[in-house]
Amino acid sequence: MRVAVMGAGSIGSYFGGTLARAGNQVSLIARGDHLAAIKAGGLRIQTDSDLLTIPCGDALEATDDPSAVGHVDLVLLTVKTYQNDVAVPAMLPMVGPDTSVLCLQNGIDSYRAAAQAVGEERVLPGAAYIEAERLGPGLVQQSGSVVRIAFGESDGSDSERGRIIENTLSGAGINAQFSQDIRQTLWTKFLFIATMAGVTSLSRETMAQIMPRPEWRTVIINCMKEIEAVARASGIRLDPDIVHNTVAYIEGDLEDMHASMHADIMAGRPLELEALNGAVVRAGMQAGVPTPINDVIYAALKPFAAGK
Repeated sequence: MRVAVMGAGSIGSYFGGTLARAGNQVSLIARGDHLAAIKAGGLRIQTDSDLLTIPCGDALEATDDPSAVGHVDLVLLTVKTYQNDVAVPAMLPMVGPDTSVLCLQNGIDSYRAAAQAVGEERVLPGAAYIEAERLGPGLVQQSGSVVRIAFGESDGSDSERGRIIENTLSGAGINAQFSQDIRQTLWTKFLFIATMAGVTSLSRETMAQIMPRPEWRTVIINCMKEIEAVARASGIRLDPDIVHNTVAYIEGDLEDMHASMHADIMAGRPLELEALNGAVVRAGMQAGVPTPINDVIYAALKPFAAGK
């Protein structure tokens, strides 16, 4: 399969490199020193047990010019959501009549930016479950045993292309699930991510620091319950015990709970606020469900949304 990764940061580079190692033709859309390092010495992926190098050649190429790639079978959209205004138009030269766009961005409605540009029939909403970060130019680190992609058609239907993409990802060693209820999948991850990102960015502390404090624990749990109420009012069939299970998951791995939005606000970078807590507020207004905790998070962080 011909695959292009629009936004070859940590997650995009990992999935792109993994697909290339399995024999797929992969084009990484990167920039700056990361692009230069990949072109010079290949893409390096550090896992818990090994350092892998995927050289540029037959299976992998890297460029900052999507128009030089041409039409592909699959585009992985992995840029931060606040980059969509630039990234989505830039990827259009790679989208042909038979191209699918798999959106692996945070949020419950982030895929709509791509859908508006290329048509909803070409876009597959998805969610990535992976701990990855860039350690330096051309070098990304993937930690832990969880590497998974869940995706589906926006209308919940079955499709041949969905099965083909699932098989391609699985064939590269990526745990892939083609879901017939992707909205449930997105909201389940969203409840966790939006809460963790919102409260840690608001407090400027990590989950390990704030979860043991009774006052913050109350805020965290009520934030989850607020998102759960919005989801159910929006017709999403969440697990009945989703808040309890999410709290247990967080407490079982507190030291490793890190939100990229927290890292971004501490570093003065732009925030995915609109895709996370802003999305809760918008969905709550549409469903007629009050969202006071997310209202406060959104209002307090909005002055920092564009970064320094």
